Amino acid sequence: MNEDVEGDRPQRAAKRPDEGFQGRRTTTLSDVARLAGVSIATASKALNGRAQVRAETRTKVLAAAEQLSFSPNGLARSLLSGRSGTVGLVTHDLEGRFSIPTLMGAEDAFGSGKVSVLLCDARGDSIREQHHIQALLGRRVDGLIIVGARPDPRPSLGNMPVPVVYAYAPSDDPQDCSLVTDNVGGGRMGVEHLVACGRTRIAIISGDASYGAAKDRVIGAQQALDEAGLELVGGQALFGAWTEDWGRGAMRGLLAKHPDVDAVLCGSDQIARGCLDALRESGREVPQDVAVMGHDNWEVLASNARPPLTSIDMNLEELGRRAAARLFEAMEGNPAHGIETIPCRLALRSSTAS
Repeated sequence: MNEDVEGDRPQRAAKRPDEGFQGRRTTTLSDVARLAGVSIATASKALNGRAQVRAETRTKVLAAAEQLSFSPNGLARSLLSGRSGTVGLVTHDLEGRFSIPTLMGAEDAFGSGKVSVLLCDARGDSIREQHHIQALLGRRVDGLIIVGARPDPRPSLGNMPVPVVYAYAPSDDPQDCSLVTDNVGGGRMGVEHLVACGRTRIAIISGDASYGAAKDRVIGAQQALDEAGLELVGGQALFGAWTEDWGRGAMRGLLAKHPDVDAVLCGSDQIARGCLDALRESGREVPQDVAVMGHDNWEVLASNARPPLTSIDMNLEELGRRAAARLFEAMEGNPAHGIETIPCRLALRSSTAS
């Protein structure tokens, strides 16, 4: 007895070959094969693009599948294609400041290909990272994106059974594919914007000097100052913590020593928020007296600052999209190697221009 007959014998003779399949149960491959007049094996080959099927037969099968609104079972399709339709994203960024925009960009890119993203948080722990990676491999993911918590080189995972792309924190192996934001370019962009606003007495307050990003942003800023023929206020950048408290204290000290400062480029939005507090306490108007810029464009901080904070956006969604694109290419047998740098962009608000 054919599987489509059960429970439907009284109506069978009155129906077209395809009518009994609509609205009654999930359409199966055998339904498509029956409507197309081919075997189940031939229907499967046609739907999966196998070369053994004639063009005329493939057209009939595809037309039947469309007529029946047939959607192949995900597990069955993965067994046929060798793909699960899932990729893993392992992040070390517990707060999600950097991983969430990266994930959003990756999902934008994967969405068009109907690929699902499984997110795991390793919390900066290499053992936890290995546990998550093994769990993801156990789920037969087709590839991995590894997102670091800080933009400094990290140990490579080595040889893996699936392609791996590193985002935000590059792998220390040049043969791996890594995508990072342009911190040198971001620092340069910040000073160029302040100079364009007419500022000439520019200071830099950055974060932890052990972070490569902190030093890279200062390098870019210094390059732009040199090109503009300007001296950095105080002669050097001030390094400290990535906190508002550090920003407040550093700004107070800067005003005490250099009251004529007219712009401050900060290593993060948190530091910049602290600078805004100190300037307000001192009676300085922002941006009329002193312009302030942040870095990261952390929306919840930058948009709600008083005044709203101009910031350097690391373009993390684009980084996520590019990482997904490179993973797609690797999955298709065309892996990229080395480090690819994503340009930053300026997020203009009223802390630098009235």
